Amino acid sequence: MDFVRKLGESGIRSLLTLGRMGIFLAKTFAFSVTPPVKLSLFIKQIQFIGFQSISVIFLTGAFTGMVLGYQGFNTLSRFGSDAFLGPMVGLSLIKEMGPVISALMVTGRAGSSITAEIGIMRISEQIDALELMGLNPYRYLIVPRFLAALVCLPLLTAIFDVVGIFGGYLIGVKLLGLSSGVYFGEMVSYVEMKDILEGLIKSLNFGVIIAWVCCFKGYYAGFYTGFGAEGVSKATTQAVVLSSVLILVWDYFLTSTRIFM
Repeated sequence: MDFVRKLGESGIRSLLTLGRMGIFLAKTFAFSVTPPVKLSLFIKQIQFIGFQSISVIFLTGAFTGMVLGYQGFNTLSRFGSDAFLGPMVGLSLIKEMGPVISALMVTGRAGSSITAEIGIMRISEQIDALELMGLNPYRYLIVPRFLAALVCLPLLTAIFDVVGIFGGYLIGVKLLGLSSGVYFGEMVSYVEMKDILEGLIKSLNFGVIIAWVCCFKGYYAGFYTGFGAEGVSKATTQAVVLSSVLILVWDYFLTSTRIFM
């Protein structure tokens, strides 16, 4: 019976957490679409989430494209289909790898920092001080980061895709001898606008997940992980892990439901 009681307590606790996360997301959406929006904080978060992530996105995109180009050429050449290297690299990056890897990189670089920053504000009672002054913590802390993630993720994904395609070009054309006309010509023939929109819509969804989970874990750091430095570190770890898992799971559901067909 003790096992059943603990199992029930764990289930109830999980349901309460899911409910609180849902309310948190609903409030964030509500405050995001109602004025005023703190423009200066919004621009600051775009600079932090977007601009400062470009170098990471550039490097990961380039080497991802190069690996795809090398492995794809070796695989396709076995079947005499190396002319389709361009479409393979382009579709792989645009539809799946670009949005997913960009989101995971932003989670590790910016999402962890967001959780730690808000978590420190929570345990040091800075958020309580904002509420005592009559200021809305959502408008000052959550909404700017949420909107910035929505703006930056599609742009970073586009950069990742472009850099990755040219990384595949570098390997397939310059190193392995494929014709550049064939590489880009076949890509134009097979990559359609709906494929590009699919990747961008996925990146928007991932931006919501990153901002939602990381801000929530930081905002409620003291409630779930305890106060102090250890509590903030646990909240940050949980935010990165949960965001990464949700990105992969949600990517599967977006792909399997075939809503982009």
